[in-house]
Amino acid sequence: MKEINIARTILNKRKEKGITQDELANYIGVSKASVSKWETGQSYPDITFLPQLAAYFNISIDDLMGYEPQMTKEDIRKLYRELSADFADKPFEEVLCQCRGIVKKYFSCFPLLFQIGMLLVNNSTLSKDADMLTSIIAEAKEIFIRVRMESDDLELSKHALAMEALCALTLGHPNEVPELLGETVAPVHNTETLLAQAYQMTGRIKEAKTVLQVGIYQHIGSLFGIVPFYLSLCTDDMERFEETYRRTMDIAETFHMAQLHPSILFNVLLTASHGYLTNGNMDKALDLLEKCTELVTGDIYPLQLKGDDFFNLLDNWLAELDLGTAPPRDEKVIKQSVTDAIVNSPAFSALADNRRFQSIVEKLKNS
Repeated sequence: MKEINIARTILNKRKEKGITQDELANYIGVSKASVSKWETGQSYPDITFLPQLAAYFNISIDDLMGYEPQMTKEDIRKLYRELSADFADKPFEEVLCQCRGIVKKYFSCFPLLFQIGMLLVNNSTLSKDADMLTSIIAEAKEIFIRVRMESDDLELSKHALAMEALCALTLGHPNEVPELLGETVAPVHNTETLLAQAYQMTGRIKEAKTVLQVGIYQHIGSLFGIVPFYLSLCTDDMERFEETYRRTMDIAETFHMAQLHPSILFNVLLTASHGYLTNGNMDKALDLLEKCTELVTGDIYPLQLKGDDFFNLLDNWLAELDLGTAPPRDEKVIKQSVTDAIVNSPAFSALADNRRFQSIVEKLKNS
């Protein structure tokens, strides 16, 4: 993290000008001892001296103070992981207060603000209080609005817009979503193919393959993110519901989603299970709940983004992601949330007395 570094600045600038502490002290009108204390960090110059010092060194006051309210990408990643772990282990309100202090301190570090907003959204359900949850989502929404409106990073602003829309939906304001995102979905422009062709034409074949692998990897992840919502809308047409599920699972098997993206596959299986139960097919619903349980209690930990034998060129790209290969929530929180999604979900309350369901619950609680 970058803090106030006025001591280092004064020392460096004085040496650049080739003057002594006595000469600087005489110019400012203070003692040599005062300048010495400034340069060793034992004290700061009086605020009235700052314009004079900045003018003398021909720099701005911000440059003189060496204060940049920014964090590096690695700082942000490290802090996110620490706070994520704290949400899992410490009192919720204590960590929330810490997040608020960070936002206040780094109010112009937009990449950090975005990740704090994400952290609040991802851990909001830990509050266990409906009013507080609503308040936290509203707080996160304001953070995303600031990032969207103030950041010069177009890609970051775009992500903030999407998260603002998610918060609006969570807060029960669906009419805001099309106002933010537009009424229609814009065509997808596969820039990966253009970049890959450019690499190919310049003889950079490995880079071309890497770009295309990244594109395939991301588009598959997006597909499996969309499918659960589509399945939930198709429960009134079981023929379409089952065909959607079948095609999705064919892709899941082909691309080894149980190993690559187990949490995404879990959402598909869980939604499909609920769809079958809604239509009275209890056996099929239980079959899928057992698959969910087998998946989340299997050898998928530690959870992290990764490639495989097919996606063998992703390591550098994954390492450069904002959070690296780490999941957006602490692993303890993820495990508890997937257990709650089955054990404590009203959607499956009709199965409470079923022996198969009781066996599923027991396995999840003991995992």
